[in-house]
Amino acid sequence: MIKKVIIPIAGLATRFLPLSKAVPKELLPLADMPIVHYLIKEAKESGIEEIIFVLSPNNKRVMEYLTPSLELEKTLKLRKKNDILEEVEKLNELLGGLKLSCVIQKEPLGDGHAILQAAKFAKNEAVAVMFGDDIIDAKISALNQLAKVFKTCEKPIIGLFALPKEEIFHYGVIKNEKIANRLHKVKSIIEKPSLEEAPSNLAVTGRYILTPEVFDYLKKAKPTKKGEIILAEVINNYMIREGKLIYGYEIEGNWLECGDKSRWLKSNLYFSLNHPKYGPELKKYLKEIV
Repeated sequence: MIKKVIIPIAGLATRFLPLSKAVPKELLPLADMPIVHYLIKEAKESGIEEIIFVLSPNNKRVMEYLTPSLELEKTLKLRKKNDILEEVEKLNELLGGLKLSCVIQKEPLGDGHAILQAAKFAKNEAVAVMFGDDIIDAKISALNQLAKVFKTCEKPIIGLFALPKEEIFHYGVIKNEKIANRLHKVKSIIEKPSLEEAPSNLAVTGRYILTPEVFDYLKKAKPTKKGEIILAEVINNYMIREGKLIYGYEIEGNWLECGDKSRWLKSNLYFSLNHPKYGPELKKYLKEIV
């Protein structure tokens, strides 16, 4: 059973500037909850017991969101704002039973470098990794799907989504050998291939399960020309080339992206229109203005 997840949120969020100067990308809303709330919800539904956040030195507001405010709750009770208090208590309930840890990535040196900062928390155990650019709306949480596969194979697993060929050039794409339904052996990862170069239509999404040896490879990996250590590149250029077995699993669900303003707006619209409380009203409003 996977008990820990690393969530790197130390990036500069340059695609959201100037907004991200004041608001961490992870606190941008999708309907009525911030991105980080969806990540925590998925982790909790997957049986995770400890979440390790990798933060930048200037991005600690996410932890403020996750810290209970007794004074605020007291004020809401006194003012009989019971409906609002209920929403606050839902967050407290979600966090119940979860251990939250954090570590600082002093410089933005790549997602692999960020994950490496959390190695001491892994304590020689397999851990999950979730990236906030990717929110997955699924009946069975994405991490839970990967964890079930890991229980059998006990090897690193990359979350995948099958996409139309014409969209594949935006993503890291695997060359694969199909093992079973939705399960693949990853033979290589090609970053943003052309339509002609794409070895499959299976794109890498921001969900991984890593075994302890992955941290050893991250430690010895040479930075790219930009001075970064990238997880997918380390898996491809070091582990796979040395014959290490890496699996990929096609996740069942809807993949919503938040990596830039356009994708985030689309994801916000998706969750807003599908919200049980606000969705019907918004759909009616859209008909009036479109």
